[in-house]
Amino acid sequence: MIDKLESIHNHFLSIEEKLSDPEIISDMKLYSKLNKEYKDLQTIIEEYKKYKTLTGNIADAKEMLSDSDDEMKAMAKSELHSLEPQLTELEEHINFLLIPKDPEDKLDVIMEIRSGAGGDEASIFAGDLLKMYSKFFDSQKWKVDTVSLNEGSAGGYNKIVLEVFGSEVYGKLKFESGAHRVQRVPKTESQGRVHTSAATVVVMPKFELEDIEIKKDDLKVDTFRSSGAGGQHVNKTESGVRFTHLPTGIVSESTDSRSQHKNREIAMQKLYQRIQEAQKERAYLAQKTKRKSLVGSGDRSDKIRTYNYPQNRVTDHRINLTLYSLEKIMDGNIAEIIEKLQIAENAEKLKEGLDKLDHQYEWLVIDKEGHGFYDEANILKANK
Repeated sequence: MIDKLESIHNHFLSIEEKLSDPEIISDMKLYSKLNKEYKDLQTIIEEYKKYKTLTGNIADAKEMLSDSDDEMKAMAKSELHSLEPQLTELEEHINFLLIPKDPEDKLDVIMEIRSGAGGDEASIFAGDLLKMYSKFFDSQKWKVDTVSLNEGSAGGYNKIVLEVFGSEVYGKLKFESGAHRVQRVPKTESQGRVHTSAATVVVMPKFELEDIEIKKDDLKVDTFRSSGAGGQHVNKTESGVRFTHLPTGIVSESTDSRSQHKNREIAMQKLYQRIQEAQKERAYLAQKTKRKSLVGSGDRSDKIRTYNYPQNRVTDHRINLTLYSLEKIMDGNIAEIIEKLQIAENAEKLKEGLDKLDHQYEWLVIDKEGHGFYDEANILKANK
């Protein structure tokens, strides 16, 4: 473990040095990318420092056991009795931190909230989810841009599209994709009966467009006039964009924004995600023995969570988690749910034998364009 941690620490110091390089500082995109990775590594570096201190103290205590003074021996035994359980606990925590993360976890997201079954009450609930997420975004110090808001006829929203920017945004919000179900007495219900309504949430990682490897010759691009709310601009301008990926037949489009440029970006993000999902699905079918992840597929048909107002209860069905603190959760305090889903995901990765860490950071180098690669010359030199 110490070798892995030292490799990560060296990589961390390398990034720290690059962040003071005037050439990199002048390239805001590269600087932002490196700075994000630097912040992501800070947690494991803090644990590395604790690990070094703790193992050093244990080594000193073991050395004291050979002392001729009985009082010093007794003191060493007492110290070891206290320190060794701490080391075991710290090692377990570090092992979880070292589980390889999905590279998409670091990405910003496009988030879509839609009213589902339940009419006006579903629109009102979609608005409640927007308030819940907005407060959570504030707690994370994330930046949010509203792409579109389509208001419901009796309050709330039929559809909301947001862009969310910050640290580890997709890594936390990816668990929110799916159907959210609410059980309560609607404001529109005169008989006081409890109704069940739903809203769907879709969270898409926001890829850098230049990183999307889709050949231009494989794309058919159509522009068209958007329909629906939005005024004269939407109806008279061809702001809608549709992409067709000819090799796969996958189609994506966007009419969410009045800007054709923004719609082009959103449609491309959707296209890339759908192509990736198709590839993942093929891989899944080819490996029938692979277990489905505890966190679900994120499909819209998945009922991932129920918000029961009469019982003050929130239940996440994927991990059988029930909390009787609905008011607190609707006030944006969803960090506990997300943390437990992350723990479940990590535990599943360990079960599936995905803890492949031997060379994850060893000899890793980041060039001035921000690309990571393994320095083969150093590896050969070390092997000699």
